[in-house]
Amino acid sequence: MAVWALGINHHTAPLDLRGRFAFALDQIAPTLTGLRQSLTSATRHPEVETAIISTCNRTEIYCAADAPALDHTLGWLAQSGGVTTDVLRQHSYLLESGSVARHAFRVASGLDSMVLGETQILGQMKNAVRAAEDAGALGTTLNQLFQRSFAVAKEVRSSTEIGEHSISMAAAAVRLAGQLFEDLSKIRILFVGAGEMIELASTHFAARNPQQITIANRTLERGEKLACRLGASVMRLADIPDHLHEYDAIISCTASSLPIIGLGAVERALKKRKHRPIFMVDLAVPRDIEPEIKDLRDVYLYTVDDLASVVKTAQASRQATVAQAEAIIDAGVLNFVQWMDQRSLGGVVPLIQQINAQADEWRALEIARARKLLAKGEDMDTVLEALSRGLTQKMMHGTMAALHQGDAEERAQTAATVSRLFLRDRRSDR
Repeated sequence: MAVWALGINHHTAPLDLRGRFAFALDQIAPTLTGLRQSLTSATRHPEVETAIISTCNRTEIYCAADAPALDHTLGWLAQSGGVTTDVLRQHSYLLESGSVARHAFRVASGLDSMVLGETQILGQMKNAVRAAEDAGALGTTLNQLFQRSFAVAKEVRSSTEIGEHSISMAAAAVRLAGQLFEDLSKIRILFVGAGEMIELASTHFAARNPQQITIANRTLERGEKLACRLGASVMRLADIPDHLHEYDAIISCTASSLPIIGLGAVERALKKRKHRPIFMVDLAVPRDIEPEIKDLRDVYLYTVDDLASVVKTAQASRQATVAQAEAIIDAGVLNFVQWMDQRSLGGVVPLIQQINAQADEWRALEIARARKLLAKGEDMDTVLEALSRGLTQKMMHGTMAALHQGDAEERAQTAATVSRLFLRDRRSDR
């Protein structure tokens, strides 16, 4: 069986393009049916296996069949998203064989996520596998791929600290917020902007299930797209001063050339909050938040430079953790490839089974003979000697006979094979 995958994710494509290829969970079954019919026609193989993983950050198609059909899969997905194959090719990745396993294992382990080590993707993958099973689209090969993905992810999480180390400014912001607020699930957060940095930051904070998330953006339409993904509300930038007091944390990153949040607005918000603290992060360059605000008693304001030091502190630990996770994944990939190779042996497998059956038959005969000798009162050493000699003779009889058969060339070939099988250096077995 050939295995291949086609994907588009937050590394390769912008949010709007990813949105074209998003499939709701209840759409997976009919979509898989259409995909399998299309691939069956292309490959002429009636048992094509397929699965689709579709989240906010990625859409990936996994397939298995007698022969790969990468271009056909690309064309099918492009058509489903209403774009040309050239556009999709520029923003996607096509993988085959061991590369498919490596990618799936990294995704399941949280190494390919927007937030390093996040656990949500594993649940989403399991839902996708169940949907494929329910649709009758999952066979032995893809089932093995995904079950091994889950096992590798479990080992990564139990053997490393993959979820403990920050990898970005956004993760550092979460860590600092956690130092100020005892429980992040009880705070209200305002995100100002809707670009990539805010998308990343909001994903980190959303993982902590805050009480409320609001997206403030100059263009409501773009803000609504991000808010929809997070289950958040939206507001216009002009409305921020009137609602600033409602939020415990404000994270801002826009392209504005002038500060959006001024000193006076924050002072008024603090009065309404009765001086309950406000956590503020300014990820923008130039600044979105006036620097004088940092001097206010109940405000904890951090800039990009402040967060950079937190990220730097965690850098060494993060690299070591990722290296450990990658080593586990490498071992998992090797095992999957070996399993695939064994399946491709074809007629060799029945031969191996026949050899094992013959060896078991000889062993049973010699054990039965040894038991009879013991019952007659024969010495133990004599019985063991007879057992080992009888078993050796049975196993070597065919080999010895073959060495005397055929012409000189055939005997030479047989002798070379016997030498390779029986007289190899014992050190190779250690």
